[in-house]
Amino acid sequence: MRVADGWKQYRILDASDGEKLEDWNGICLIRPDPQIIWKTPYKSEKWQAADGHYIRSSAGGGQWQFRREIPKDLTVSYMLGKKSKLTFAIKPMNFKHTGLFPEQAVNWEFMYDRITDAGREINVLNLFAYTGGATLACAAAGATVCHVDASKGMITHAKLNAELSGLSDKPIRWIVDDCEKFIRREIKRGRKYDVIIMDPPSYGRGPGGEVWKLEECIYELVCLAAELLSENPLFFLINSYTSGLSASVMGYILAEVTNGRFAAVLCDEIGLPVETGKMPLPCGATAQLTVGK
Repeated sequence: MRVADGWKQYRILDASDGEKLEDWNGICLIRPDPQIIWKTPYKSEKWQAADGHYIRSSAGGGQWQFRREIPKDLTVSYMLGKKSKLTFAIKPMNFKHTGLFPEQAVNWEFMYDRITDAGREINVLNLFAYTGGATLACAAAGATVCHVDASKGMITHAKLNAELSGLSDKPIRWIVDDCEKFIRREIKRGRKYDVIIMDPPSYGRGPGGEVWKLEECIYELVCLAAELLSENPLFFLINSYTSGLSASVMGYILAEVTNGRFAAVLCDEIGLPVETGKMPLPCGATAQLTVGK
């Protein structure tokens, strides 16, 4: 497992009985996590004094309950290298989200280092790009980025993160669109990208009400996206939060679809340290194809 242990303003204080206790730059939140199936004793005194608690409903979904108002200007920052500081706006949102997946910092490090070391202009396509963590990491490294997400609200949030990070002037295209439709149009336009990143949802519905299940759609999606790779690609990265889709399966699909165009494959879980635990918390999986080791 690759562990995102470089955070200074974000911590998981404790984890037990389906929930995690987090500190977001001084604000403590309790959020559900299906991976936490153990029921160890609570080891942090802050469980009883958390500022906010997302409580699931037996009918599905859930809602936030707050002990006090969460600051509207709450942010957390993360250092990439010695000069690049990414800053993210944090706010409790629907479906337990806060606008950031901190475990992705391990992938930001990877992207930043690969692009910085490439020694050439790099064109990045970031699909299902959410609030822009990967977009900002690539832009900070000097890449030109096309950021695509179907949610206008998430694009607005990502633009705010770019402003907070001092990256508003970087060459970033902000596209509100369905990712599969956008890929098909880019193929027709003859566009090519040196880097493709995708973080597709586990489940959802399309504009016509059609059901999206990642396990059933990922192969065709990767096949399409692979048509956009340049003649000299740098890397192709997929994230998954779907328990039924392992990192190795994603790596196998990537390797087969790209037909040997990359030299190395890295497939692994990603996670976060738990201050009161003996092991890091698994938070998802990533498969990466790269041109080097």
